[in-house]
Amino acid sequence: MGAKNIINNMETKKYIKNIPESFRKFAKEVQSNSVTPPHSMYVVGSVLTPDYVPGGSDINSLIVIEEHQLDFLDFLILMGKEFKQHGIAPPLVMTAEYIDHSLDVFPIEFFNFQAIHHTLFGEDLLDRLQIADQHLRLQCEREIKAKLLWLGQVYIETLGDRNMLSEKLAASITGYFPLFRAIIHLAGRDVPLGCSEVLQTLNETLSLETDIFKRIHQMKISGQQPAQQGELCSCFSSYYQATQHVAGYVDQLSC
Repeated sequence: MGAKNIINNMETKKYIKNIPESFRKFAKEVQSNSVTPPHSMYVVGSVLTPDYVPGGSDINSLIVIEEHQLDFLDFLILMGKEFKQHGIAPPLVMTAEYIDHSLDVFPIEFFNFQAIHHTLFGEDLLDRLQIADQHLRLQCEREIKAKLLWLGQVYIETLGDRNMLSEKLAASITGYFPLFRAIIHLAGRDVPLGCSEVLQTLNETLSLETDIFKRIHQMKISGQQPAQQGELCSCFSSYYQATQHVAGYVDQLSC
């Protein structure tokens, strides 16, 4: 199976208007005023999705440079002091060679970069990435099983502290969605853009009730916690079981 049944680029184009002017100014400064002009720059992630919250979501980006130079990183540090207040996250900086040699190590990350990106300037290297499904499946298995271990560990670590456990569960859901998109791709389905659609497709693909993921995601967005300890324990148990179900599905995937 190839890596091209990903999100249709027209889907992300609908959300280019989300990119704030402050970030466009940041990109222009990077392109025009850095000591060593970068090869290309991309905006990636939630700003190109229906899940973007103006003033609440970070703006994430990736910059490709010809070779790593400390002067360029020092330039970004100076830029960061000016643009941090606008919710611009520190960009990822890498070379084209690093990307080519890392597709087997970080296939989920690069799959999601390829699926959800907009080229601000330079050659669109992300669009031409060839990500092997067997590498993607292996990282999916590693990631989902690591989440199971983490859930057990964090349940013990929080020592019954309801607030701490709620916060950790809510924070953890962000890392599920890139993984879910990769699993949906491996299942041969078209990959949705928004989180709600991702969960709906996951439900259909895995015959999995995804309400618990929706609930944890809502906890993340709203900051509201379960009112009672028993309710939180039930929430944790459902979260663990749903994660276990996903792990079982990934186990039987063949690429």
